[in-house]
Amino acid sequence: MIRSLITAFLGVSAVSGFIPAVHMPARTATAVSGAADGTQTVDKPKAAAASAWEKLAKPAMATAMVAATLAGAAGPVFAITADERAQLSYLQVKGTGLANRCSQVKGEDSLGVKPGMKMVDMCLEPKAFFVEETINDKKGDTKTDFVATKLMTRQTYSLDGISGTFGKDGDKLTFKEEDGIDYSATTVQMPGGERVPFLFTIKELVTKAATSGDSLKPGYEFGGTFKVPSYRTGLFLDPKGRGMSTGYDMAQALPAYQSGVEEGGATEENNKVFDVLGGSIEFEIQNVNLAESEVSGVFVSAQPSDTDMGAKEPKKLLLKGTWYSKIE
Repeated sequence: MIRSLITAFLGVSAVSGFIPAVHMPARTATAVSGAADGTQTVDKPKAAAASAWEKLAKPAMATAMVAATLAGAAGPVFAITADERAQLSYLQVKGTGLANRCSQVKGEDSLGVKPGMKMVDMCLEPKAFFVEETINDKKGDTKTDFVATKLMTRQTYSLDGISGTFGKDGDKLTFKEEDGIDYSATTVQMPGGERVPFLFTIKELVTKAATSGDSLKPGYEFGGTFKVPSYRTGLFLDPKGRGMSTGYDMAQALPAYQSGVEEGGATEENNKVFDVLGGSIEFEIQNVNLAESEVSGVFVSAQPSDTDMGAKEPKKLLLKGTWYSKIE
């Protein structure tokens, strides 16, 4: 059931890579000139300048080499392995967008898993965001469909450092999420201009494999459900100073109760609630590296949007992206 969604996801165009410009000197570390008798002499000033250039430009060259690898035709833009990422310093990653990217795995091995083993450093990176919308066609008929949206959040929307434990339910593997950066406040904009905030999350995720077996390999699928907490907490105050655990009870104070009832439509706005809704997600493994105990693949997640603390009905969202994890 996930394959059709995955096919659609793979058609999403990637963003452009970041390749810093690096100016190469005319000579290498040692400037060499030819003498009349065929021997070679070393130009010491030029050699010293070239050596200094190598020391200063080495970090830029490393970044350029990684960026060139990411932008190569052999793989998708920004594809980077965990080993390549570990070789970069903070300054080499800063401003490139790599901190928001999930690592990719090379290989199509098979990795055996037993109950009690852990999935660590799990990362989820959404690539496409869709919101359910009711559309009226030219014939006047009304239909509900998911429409593509524009991401308004900067590159801080991926989940990372998630960990959990494998278990067994009959002859199928299970996985339970336990810790990590498992939520991210995100906002998308619909074609009509309406902005939809939501909390991208997989809190308390519990999954079960689609098929029996103890081996993680390309094509292996598993999925489950998770909790979606409120986008805002109880300390949040709306523009009129109303909140759940602090602030005013209502915008008009005591005059609002003179007629014995609150103003029409104000009940939901005044009574703030911390909604905890549910979502579901499906994973598919596409690459496995047995030597590094790594897996990566794609996911499709369905979850609700923000309810403005109970003031409005949530919209349905569909997210498609890539994921990565190590197995311990």
